Amino acid sequence: MSEEGHRPDPQDSEDSEQDRIDSEHRGFANAAWSIPSYILSGMAVYGGLGWLLDRWLGTSALLPIGILVGLALALYLVFHRYGRTS
Repeated sequence: MSEEGHRPDPQDSEDSEQDRIDSEHRGFANAAWSIPSYILSGMAVYGGLGWLLDRWLGTSALLPIGILVGLALALYLVFHRYGRTS
């Protein structure tokens, strides 16, 4: 019996279970889109900075270094945001 004195409707518990499952699926879909976005944008931003520094300084090594730094920082951000909490 519920607090109001009547039996809980089994439909309510099924709806709440379905809502929970839908919420988990939306969370997974959001992560599935944001993880590649972090990685690609990190590589693009820091690679772009490396390219600009290469053009300014007349070198050729900063573009790949910038891409690797952007990748490393993006992976750190992904791990920090979506990594295990236990």
